[in-house]
Amino acid sequence: QVQLVESGGGSVQAGGSLTLSCAASQYAVSASSMAWFRQAPGKGREGVAGLRRDGSTRYADSVKGRFIISKDSAKNTLYLQMNSLKTEDTAMYYCAAEGPGAEPVWALWDGSYNYWGQGTQVTVSS
Repeated sequence: QVQLVESGGGSVQAGGSLTLSCAASQYAVSASSMAWFRQAPGKGREGVAGLRRDGSTRYADSVKGRFIISKDSAKNTLYLQMNSLKTEDTAMYYCAAEGPGAEPVWALWDGSYNYWGQGTQVTVSS
């Protein structure tokens, strides 16, 4: 079955950087829409960055200019490079991938995705 495994989370000071990885198995990253979401304690899940089949990207306003979503098809892995981290970026980060059928229209809506990883924690301290 499809598996998405995130890694790369950790603790960092404000202004620092982290790169998250999402390794996929039984799933072709190269041909699919995928995204990163996050959920902070007591808050709902938020779409952070999306990467569509054609390579176009979508970002939440809160991370534009600081985060970069990308993929390595040879490694079948999705990435999220996070720069200039802020304390408000503290959350559990999840990788998501579309299911079979038509490509989702809304790249940052969690209802667009069928497959989810277990999450990786990012903690940013001041």
